[in-house]
Amino acid sequence: MHTSPTQAVVLAGGQGSRLRPYTDDRPKPMVEIPGTGTPIIGHQLSWLAAEGVTHAVVSCGHLAEVLQEWLDGADLPLEVTTVVETEPLGRGGGLKYAAAHLPSPDQPWYATNGDIWTRFSLREMAAFHAERDALATLALARPRIPWGAVETDTFGHITDFIEAPPSPFLINAGVYVFSAAFTELLPDLGDHERTTFPRLAREQRLAGFPLPQGAYWRAIDTAKDLTEAAKELAAQRG
Repeated sequence: MHTSPTQAVVLAGGQGSRLRPYTDDRPKPMVEIPGTGTPIIGHQLSWLAAEGVTHAVVSCGHLAEVLQEWLDGADLPLEVTTVVETEPLGRGGGLKYAAAHLPSPDQPWYATNGDIWTRFSLREMAAFHAERDALATLALARPRIPWGAVETDTFGHITDFIEAPPSPFLINAGVYVFSAAFTELLPDLGDHERTTFPRLAREQRLAGFPLPQGAYWRAIDTAKDLTEAAKELAAQRG
């Protein structure tokens, strides 16, 4: 019987340049979802705790002290350790550096990007990961295309317009389950998505967990994403 991870890494070092002016004085995960009074990372930590995580390592970079100060003062539902990259290590190196501070290095762990706001069952994802004996499992989302799509027939007549259709492609949703052995496969410096992941895919040790139908998922990249997230939240509450 597999056990779901109780530890997680949150990668919260992003600059969020496309979210300016919100990110002029705070890192991206510290941007508040309008109407909630809570920054993105607060929503993430609550979700992780609700899914059985008892310890999170938050990896800080850009304006780290703003994030650390908020974490120190917040009433958090789980233990948090913060680590700061003193020099840029790349995405893979940063993940490995943060993972070195996990309380149980011989146990599996979750990781999430600091700008993702989502809700789905991490326990189900962990079970999926264990069933496939994967070293790493990525959550996969099918985002809506931000433009209206046009359908045509073979002759070139337009037959339909579809407003913001779901993408035909699945994308990496920025939430992961990693087996303990995955950590040492990460590069010390550089991007694991160009090295470790393709290698594991060739070896069939990389799994993809499609987000369940109706699961909430949004990457907060721009001011428009913030507004949309606030609208969606209001609709859920209404």
